[in-house]
Amino acid sequence: MTDALSRSRGQRWFDALTSHAGAQQSGPIRAADAPLGDETARFIAVVPDPQNRFPRARDNVVGLEQGWLLARAVREALDADRDAATKRPLVAIVDVKSQAYGRREELLGVHLACAAAVDAYAQARLAGHPVIALIVGPAMSGAYLAHGYQANRIVALDAPGIAVHAMGREAAARVTRRSVEGLDALGDTVLPMSYKMSAYARLGLLHELIEGVDADAPADADIERVRASLIDAVKDARRGPRDLSNRLASAEAKRTRAASIEARKRLAEQWDAQ
Repeated sequence: MTDALSRSRGQRWFDALTSHAGAQQSGPIRAADAPLGDETARFIAVVPDPQNRFPRARDNVVGLEQGWLLARAVREALDADRDAATKRPLVAIVDVKSQAYGRREELLGVHLACAAAVDAYAQARLAGHPVIALIVGPAMSGAYLAHGYQANRIVALDAPGIAVHAMGREAAARVTRRSVEGLDALGDTVLPMSYKMSAYARLGLLHELIEGVDADAPADADIERVRASLIDAVKDARRGPRDLSNRLASAEAKRTRAASIEARKRLAEQWDAQ
């Protein structure tokens, strides 16, 4: 296997977008500042770490070290740009299979590490940093909540192996007492149960779903197409509010999440009436 294909998708896209393929970085987090259009953005990715001292955290998952290191990478940009008129964009390259399920991780507070990453991304977004998530692989469970879901805008590739969900297909089939085939059939009628990115897009959560890009071995044209989408997402985020209300404002959300929007409205009315 070539070196390029031995790296995870997150690592390959990090290298492609930052031109840091030869950089000497180690550990589970990659972070680098690189040009994005006419400005500089900070790109952040979670990558496999075969030498990690926590055995459950050696794949591209978010464990104790990953959570705290994500928070540090984001807060370094937040602190550096505190007095800047224009805050640098943060691009979370998402290829995360799960949070690290391990006894030691639980005992040492993996929930706190993940929460630190969530808080850092949220603080950066509220401070004016355009936070963009680029989904190039699985975006699963608490790992996605810690790395990507706090983004102003979410961009995703439509390619095999890419899904946004609470658990893997096989695990979800066991929990729901269905076959994998039966689960897939259910997803065709119940959108939140689907593992297709086209179904996720119909929930109104994506800024753009990019089709026709080779997720594993992107050509120069693929990379430039994704870069252009990121630039557009940054501009769109700067024009909009800093909260996440845009996820309920799209035409897709109004159509497929009407009940959820109505429930939120009624809850707000009752809360404000107190």
